[in-house]
Amino acid sequence: MTKPHDSSSDVGAEDGEVVVDGPDGVNYSMTPEAAADTSDKLARGAAQAAGQRVEARRVEEERRVRRG
Repeated sequence: MTKPHDSSSDVGAEDGEVVVDGPDGVNYSMTPEAAADTSDKLARGAAQAAGQRVEARRVEEERRVRRG
């Protein structure tokens, strides 16, 4: 797996398409429908990943407490 980017993509609309300009020169367009669906999936993925980070910190803290 590659290192995750810590900067967001720029998004705009042009000629009835959603245009995404992301890190490392990523540039593509989508239909409005595909963009809306992708937005929902990104929001769910972001919430899931944030929850995983919280859980990992909780587990690590629990291990530290057990060690003493």
